[in-house]
Amino acid sequence: MPRSPRLSPIGIPQHIIQRGNNRQACFSTDEDMAAYAQWLYDYALKFEVRLHAWVFMTNHVHLLVTPWQQNGVSRMMQSLGRYYVRYYNRTYRRSGTLWEGRFK
Repeated sequence: MPRSPRLSPIGIPQHIIQRGNNRQACFSTDEDMAAYAQWLYDYALKFEVRLHAWVFMTNHVHLLVTPWQQNGVSRMMQSLGRYYVRYYNRTYRRSGTLWEGRFK
């Protein structure tokens, strides 16, 4: 059975949390955070999501965003996750999931 689509009304701010799988580290260095921040900025522009604030902890992320495009937040997070996980796995010679399920 497919997942239910997320409720993401245009113009309404949202608090997003994404955790590392089993609360493991998803940022090991400042360079990891800088790479994530750059891709976050790029995809926020691409999918018309206003990025108001973020907090990067070693094992999770908090974002405050407002979508201005239908499904903008989901598309932004999907693209960001795919790119960052590939980067992280290649950099640290690992495989598998990095995030604990879908963002909340």
